[in-house]
Amino acid sequence: MSIKCLNTVAMLTLIASTGFAQQSRAPRGAAVPIPVNTAAMDAHLRFLSSDLLEGRAPATRGGRIAAEYIAAQFQALGLEPAGANGTYFQPVALVGMTPQPTLAWGKAGATDSLAYRDAFVAWAERPEADVAADADVVFVGYGIRAPEWQWDDYKGADLRGKILLMLVNDPGLVDPMVFLGKILTYYGRWTYKLEEAARQGATGAILIHTTESATYPWEVVRGSWSVEQFKLDQPQSPSLAFAGWVTEGSTRAALATAGLNLDSLSRAAARRDFRPVPTGLRASVRVHSALRHVQSENVAARLPGRDARLGSQVVLITAHWDHKGIGPAIRGDSIYNGAEDNASGIAAMLGAAEALVQGFTRPSRSIVFLATTAEESGLLGSEAYVQRPLVPLAQTAAVLNMDVTNVRGATRDIGARGIDRSTLGPVFIAAAQAESLTVTTRPDVRGGFFRSDHFPFARAGVPALSLTPGVDYIGWPKGWGEEQQEIYNEQRYHQPSDEYQPTFRYDGMAQQVRVTVRVARAIANAPQLPRWLPTSEFQRPQP
Repeated sequence: MSIKCLNTVAMLTLIASTGFAQQSRAPRGAAVPIPVNTAAMDAHLRFLSSDLLEGRAPATRGGRIAAEYIAAQFQALGLEPAGANGTYFQPVALVGMTPQPTLAWGKAGATDSLAYRDAFVAWAERPEADVAADADVVFVGYGIRAPEWQWDDYKGADLRGKILLMLVNDPGLVDPMVFLGKILTYYGRWTYKLEEAARQGATGAILIHTTESATYPWEVVRGSWSVEQFKLDQPQSPSLAFAGWVTEGSTRAALATAGLNLDSLSRAAARRDFRPVPTGLRASVRVHSALRHVQSENVAARLPGRDARLGSQVVLITAHWDHKGIGPAIRGDSIYNGAEDNASGIAAMLGAAEALVQGFTRPSRSIVFLATTAEESGLLGSEAYVQRPLVPLAQTAAVLNMDVTNVRGATRDIGARGIDRSTLGPVFIAAAQAESLTVTTRPDVRGGFFRSDHFPFARAGVPALSLTPGVDYIGWPKGWGEEQQEIYNEQRYHQPSDEYQPTFRYDGMAQQVRVTVRVARAIANAPQLPRWLPTSEFQRPQP
């Protein structure tokens, strides 16, 4: 998969020349104010992030309460059930695995056992109660094979049965002349690296953590990967036996025993001529997992379109309802409430549903609201939907995703990931302008486009956007918005401190909701379906 970059001005010129853009430049009803019920959104967020729901992990009591609550809200709004068998629910079969791993590595006969959670985390990549690997460790740089970037870290080496040690992110992090510089591509995501390691026949993969390369601190790794992990309950091939993260300090110490230096290896990995390096280390990894074969659910509701022909087509508005559940205690708190991530997105989606139901005549196409499960385990609910869609993907016009929405106040701007990839870009810009907002585009250094529920749809060919808050906050100095994002990323993301706060403000979330409503209606009423730009790596499959 390649990630390509367009000059913004050239991109907008290209989009504006397309028929869809011309038809959608001024969304119907653009001058009509859109009332948004901020009191209801506050109530949704407060309830869903309550300790009573225990972090909303899939297939737990708290998770089931969250799903039932969302379904009840859909019903109260008068939306039709869009799930299986006339219900609001789409079953998603999962296997849960709570890991208890051990890891020892070093030179033969002198291995060092690492402290779980403090120095490493590891989990099984197969739904088996016990997996074990004892193998030589090979450093494979960034672990990337990308022919379109003339990049291959593997160079045909036989790595079957090996344990691969690799850097996260991609070489653009240190060399702006390769890949997209500091803009993270899918090749830099840990998910891709594990997929490629499995294709290479490796038995396991160990990711080296740094806050800069991962874009989040070790506390996020510790909390995210030591709780129950989920996978879709279906065969997966090829697959690793295990995967894990190791701290930078532990990696340096182990490599030093073999006479290797992590800095030197990292510099070599940033060059196209890099080849895999046998480290002389051997690792022994065992993961015992408590297994649960369980069923969770996506929650789906439909606002039917009024057009006899176009009504069978849908615009999807998505947000994930799950979070991390109960995990390692931090400062005495073990409930990972997920207030911003993503009770806020569900609150915004319900706000958009209420506005669409109560404020407008029905659009030509239908609008489906999809609250997904197991996003935090690897976008599993959205992946399950893509594999067995409730509405054929060919009939799905677009996906608008809401993940970590604005709870800090009104802004002068707004953003969305993916506006440079499809004809949805000018529709979004026009909707923002109707709300007197400018569109801010920022380098996607954290790879956000690949990390939320719109991404499986994009890979399957459905044009998609994921809304992001603005950063220019009214009443605050320049730079305050970016500062608050960094504080959240470092201090609350995937930690128990992501809790409801009475200081949350909803005028910024209301802005995002109003823009979402305008975009959804513009797409739902347009004569043509949106499409990816020719420069995009995503395209609809041809019928």
